[in-house]
Amino acid sequence: MTRVMASGVFDILHSGHVHYLSEAKNLGDELVVVVATDATVRRRKHMPITPEKMRLELVNSLKPVDRAVLGREGDMYKVVEEIRPDIIAIGYDQTFDEKVVEAELRKRGLDTKVVRLSHYSADLDGTRKIIQRIIEWHSSNCHGGDS
Repeated sequence: MTRVMASGVFDILHSGHVHYLSEAKNLGDELVVVVATDATVRRRKHMPITPEKMRLELVNSLKPVDRAVLGREGDMYKVVEEIRPDIIAIGYDQTFDEKVVEAELRKRGLDTKVVRLSHYSADLDGTRKIIQRIIEWHSSNCHGGDS
């Protein structure tokens, strides 16, 4: 059995997330998804819109996902050591360098392959695009009164 691990924030789920997780699942038999903690999201990206427990529940309910777990604070490789995946699927827009990740995993005794997944371009394939669309809609539809 081949275990695949994917990770992300998953704040405001969209079709890009579904594409990423479906493509990751196709790499193996079991897909375990690590959902970033609120603290990690605040430190690396932005203030999360959806709380970590809600994001975890939503990701866990997606068809390609066999199991979703909350990430760990500090050493990001600790959760990888716990899951022990055969493959780590990295999204096209994630900032990790595959070679650096593989080298660190080798140092820790893990023979895990790291795979960069393909780009998916749909109209609203990113959380920031969705937020921008909401702001634009709100600006053009709410003219000064209570909203």
